[in-house]
Amino acid sequence: MKRKNQIHKKRFDAVDVVVVVLLTLWMLLVIVPFVNAISISFATQKEYVDNPLMLFPSQPTLQSYKVLLNDYRIWVGFRTSFLLVVVGVPVSMLLTTMLAYGTSRGNYPGKKIIIGGILFTMLFNGGIIPLYLQMKEMGLTNTIWSVVLAGTVNVFYFVIMRNYFQSLPESLIESARLDGAGEWRILFDIILPLSKPIIATLTLFYLVDRWNEWYNALIFIRNTDLQPLQLVLRSIVMESSIVNNVTSAAAMEQMQNFNMGVKMAAVIVTILPVMCVYPFLQKHFAQGVMVGAVKA
Repeated sequence: MKRKNQIHKKRFDAVDVVVVVLLTLWMLLVIVPFVNAISISFATQKEYVDNPLMLFPSQPTLQSYKVLLNDYRIWVGFRTSFLLVVVGVPVSMLLTTMLAYGTSRGNYPGKKIIIGGILFTMLFNGGIIPLYLQMKEMGLTNTIWSVVLAGTVNVFYFVIMRNYFQSLPESLIESARLDGAGEWRILFDIILPLSKPIIATLTLFYLVDRWNEWYNALIFIRNTDLQPLQLVLRSIVMESSIVNNVTSAAAMEQMQNFNMGVKMAAVIVTILPVMCVYPFLQKHFAQGVMVGAVKA
């Protein structure tokens, strides 16, 4: 019996070693490119050419960030993306919450048809041309609202929140109804206080979606003063990739402003705000995802 336990322990230890090695390799695959991007953003052009895979620059400089932040388009992008977050996230959370609560309780006529219609849009949609024509008909093109309304409710997030609401005890809602509470009071005074994990999780999801918004903005917005940060970053990357013969010294100096260091600085500046918000929602994140995804 003792020998069997020793053999089992050796096998378990071997499995642990394999798991640790695999997780370590996976961690390095995630961390090393990120550290490399940070290093390139602080490195000089010569140092990058000599060692593209650097992890620590030997002569750190802020030149790339100075060039980037002196470009007015970055500030325009920050302003637009900030507006998309401030306006879009509350609208998306409000509509997703009301839709999830309305379809998670009660057995009213047509409930299954409504849920089926919502889930149907996960597989099929009308396409970008009808959506563009609809936005144009409403006069919303070249406005922030076209981007906000085009991605208001994410069906996958709706499913997660609806499953979470269904996991709450029905007795709480029945007690509130016996005390005379209406549906709105039940939602805001009972359901939402008990749903902090899922609310924090979906708020983070919607925040990342809005901050990374580029496709709908590319379709609906032509005004360069309303471009979000991701489109500005795309413009910088595309300009830095242009290779042609430049004879003018001024033009050559302008092209030097869009080197790899500036591109990496743009990446860091873009992801930094989301990285600052994530720690405040992290404690609710895992619980919200797990509970919301358990019940199908």
